[in-house]
Amino acid sequence: MQAVPALSLEQLPVWANVLIVAATVVAIGKSAYWIVESATRTARWLRVSQLVIGLTVVAAATSAPEFAVTILAALEGRGDISVGNVVGSNIFNLGFILGGAALVRAIPTSPLLLWRDGSVLLAATLLLWALVGIDLRLDRGDGVLLFSLLSLYLVYLFSQRKVMPRSEAKLLQLTWFDEAPGTVLRDVRVLVMALVLIVVSAHLLIHAASAAAKGFGVSQWAIGVTIVAAGTSAPEFATVLAGVLKGRYGLSAGTVIGSDIYNLLGVLGLAGMLHPVGVDAIARTSLGALSAMVLIVFLFMWSGWRVSRFEGFILLVIALTRWSLDFATRAP
Repeated sequence: MQAVPALSLEQLPVWANVLIVAATVVAIGKSAYWIVESATRTARWLRVSQLVIGLTVVAAATSAPEFAVTILAALEGRGDISVGNVVGSNIFNLGFILGGAALVRAIPTSPLLLWRDGSVLLAATLLLWALVGIDLRLDRGDGVLLFSLLSLYLVYLFSQRKVMPRSEAKLLQLTWFDEAPGTVLRDVRVLVMALVLIVVSAHLLIHAASAAAKGFGVSQWAIGVTIVAAGTSAPEFATVLAGVLKGRYGLSAGTVIGSDIYNLLGVLGLAGMLHPVGVDAIARTSLGALSAMVLIVFLFMWSGWRVSRFEGFILLVIALTRWSLDFATRAP
């Protein structure tokens, strides 16, 4: 009996792929929420400290969508979506999320957050531009270097945990869900199901986004650096939104910077080690835009130790302009 060939997403109408992208974005955001919630309660049951949870479980869990999409795309040889997702997520985090939060109210920063974490983010962004922008490839050597730097950064954070001011340590606490009682077994089941859902959703998102890009006649890099990136930034958006609604404005800068560091060093580092990929030449422009944006945020945080409403507006305009230019790029 002859097997019936599987239906490719490229055979579906463009609107159908757009709906699939929207549905997978919702699924990724919800599953990331469950990962943070269940993994955190499990870690606490194991008597892991709040600081360790914040530095590892929460930081990694909010980057789970980027991990899933970036690594799956790399393994499938879709370098533009793999690298573009991280570059676009960081632009989205700084422009739309941090800038939007600052529009509501000025975001306070601190010397420690700026010189320790902000400097690491700026250095990591410039390093990625040098590694990928020159030869348009993310290879295993690049991945090892990036992931090694993340390990050194985490070791340094752990070594500073006893001298960290309470206000800084609070930046690493959970902010976007309320505690709820539950058994460890239930949390483990939820964690496993959420991980499965996020991997399946990421797989569908990659293929639907690629098909949609082809249907609209835009490059896969443009889709990866905009739509896919926005979808995988759902946990960061939820974290900052919850902080703003609860009046915890100081959490926004720490959440965004921490997530961007994990994306650059952890997500791309692991992806590069697993499967080297190449990217489109337009990646140089986006990497340059991200580097400039990080530098601008660095200066904004330094000026008056806050990101003002006007500065938030500037970040939003930059992000919107970058999106417009990316969408204007036609597929070769």
